[in-house]
Amino acid sequence: MVNLKDYAPFSGLLIFGNIENLVLASQGAVAHVDPYILAGLSLIAVIIWFLLGTYGTKVAIKYADYIEIFGGVVIIILGVQSMIEAMGVNLFP
Repeated sequence: MVNLKDYAPFSGLLIFGNIENLVLASQGAVAHVDPYILAGLSLIAVIIWFLLGTYGTKVAIKYADYIEIFGGVVIIILGVQSMIEAMGVNLFP
């Protein structure tokens, strides 16, 4: 039986990770990526993260604080990168 208390330390990453997924999907839409390919890749990514989260939580729970900090930094970096690219600045030519 799954205990939701096991996932509580990762709730911030769950929320902000989903927001970042929306940001990346919107980047794909702006770049005129085929919506079916974009939806398929997004679904695959969500399933992979779901499986990793489900089976990796018991192992990673003792590192939850570090994972949340690292994940938060990555989400912020990707968000800033998407905003800069949306403004038309190419950081990585």
